[in-house]
Amino acid sequence: MAEIVTRRKFIRGTAVSAASVMLTPALAGATSPVAADAAFDLMAEVRKYRKIDSYATSNLSDDNLRAQIDFADRFGIEKLFIAMPMTEIKNTPDEFRAMKDKVHQAIKKFPDRLVGQFTFHPVYKKQSLDEIARCVDRGMVGSRIYHQVKINDPLFYPFIEKFIDMKMIFFMHGEVQLGVGGYRMKYDAGKSPTLSGADDFADAARRYPEAVFQYPHLGGGGDWEYVCKTIKNYPNIYVDVGGSDNRENMIDFAVAQLGEDRLFFGSDNSFYQAVGKVMSSNLSEAGKRKIFFDNYNTVLKRGGYHVG
Repeated sequence: MAEIVTRRKFIRGTAVSAASVMLTPALAGATSPVAADAAFDLMAEVRKYRKIDSYATSNLSDDNLRAQIDFADRFGIEKLFIAMPMTEIKNTPDEFRAMKDKVHQAIKKFPDRLVGQFTFHPVYKKQSLDEIARCVDRGMVGSRIYHQVKINDPLFYPFIEKFIDMKMIFFMHGEVQLGVGGYRMKYDAGKSPTLSGADDFADAARRYPEAVFQYPHLGGGGDWEYVCKTIKNYPNIYVDVGGSDNRENMIDFAVAQLGEDRLFFGSDNSFYQAVGKVMSSNLSEAGKRKIFFDNYNTVLKRGGYHVG
């Protein structure tokens, strides 16, 4: 049976890999715990799991795209679902069409590795529905929306219903700010009042149980424990593990609350952290395979968008 990689093993293996280059040949051949650990190939262990990045972000320049592919090659990521970073733009029809044209040009450069995602603004209903049709015709899969409107605003209802019909994941920015003595989002800290919190996702999921929602970057710096507790009873909300926060028990806590079938692998450009916190969790090999690849691919398969 293959060895399970715990957090301690992951960190120790990383440190030993760096330290082993300084060992003399005599020491390297000694029968010691350090030498035994040095024989453990951490990156080979990482690469044995197939991976889909459900939350890849790029400015879409040639240099940045090549960097994304380089990271993907190193970590064994087969596909990156990609879009431009969410920004404070008004997201007018001209703006979101221009952004998606850039995404389309990017995926044409790496058609075997990149899958584009699209944005829109529900205030512009006709233009947004037209843009969704245009993007789907170009092979793009799924949304990437920021905080111009809350996810449970009635303006989004016809779009969520459209995604139900297309069997696509409704992926939108969300955040739960850390606060002293409280959990709910506090809007006195420079946050937009239209930003969606976990409670808003839960409200949308309750209204549309047949929809599939993706809550972003569990490790994005917010109160991830509250996120998990809030969406626990809404099985149509999935969470990706992206973000630079790689707290030791994050994955294990999320699995305890949500089950291992509701976590997606996603980096949000924090490749080392996203891979590392899954590898160093207490999950079985089967559980890690689910998060790295199977869970996202299973949902994609419902609409025929899956990876072979």
